[in-house]
Amino acid sequence: MASSRLSKGLLTTRVQRPVPLRERVYEALLELITRRQLPPGQHLVENELADQLGVSRQPVREALQRLSNEGWVDLRPGYGAFVHQPTESEADQLLAVRGLLETESARLAARNADAAGIAGLREEWRRGVEALDRADADDMVDANADLHRRITELSGNTVLAELAGQVARRVRWYHTLVVRQRGREAWDEHAAIIDAIEAGDEERAAELMRGHTDATRRSYHDQATAAES
Repeated sequence: MASSRLSKGLLTTRVQRPVPLRERVYEALLELITRRQLPPGQHLVENELADQLGVSRQPVREALQRLSNEGWVDLRPGYGAFVHQPTESEADQLLAVRGLLETESARLAARNADAAGIAGLREEWRRGVEALDRADADDMVDANADLHRRITELSGNTVLAELAGQVARRVRWYHTLVVRQRGREAWDEHAAIIDAIEAGDEERAAELMRGHTDATRRSYHDQATAAES
């Protein structure tokens, strides 16, 4: 009698399943938060969100719980859910870690990037400058995120790229606030970083990236201070 057990070698392809509704709702809400379309302190009412997203309240409730676990949303007993308002300390710690990861990424990218990788960086730079010329903040934020992601990928260090990717989504929230203030200066800095990577100058690429991330960090603090005064 033939065995019903399958050889391990046959189990190389998984059946693809549709993305669960709660996952799609989570991604939709996170996108709205990181783009500040749901601003810090915003009261998140389950039935209103469900109506806007065209779903029932259950996946919204599940998504809010997950967002709370990840620090994007504050659940206050008796009051409901609110978009988290980061403290100055939280912001400084996150942006400091971002600077460390991005600096090392740029250094390694200068060592490992090939011609195709450099071409990809220059394409993202062009996207960003075009968005700047159109004063399209959302597209600038997207191009900035994609350019930095490409740099971490070019580092050749998959662990570094994974960690940088986790931090990048939170940084996007801060960058949305400062993108207009940084403007042309930020994209000039990007161009210089790309030049250093293309030249294979590891120390120069790292130095420029360190200065670039520090400038963004200072810009955020300036904006936050101005908002409080």
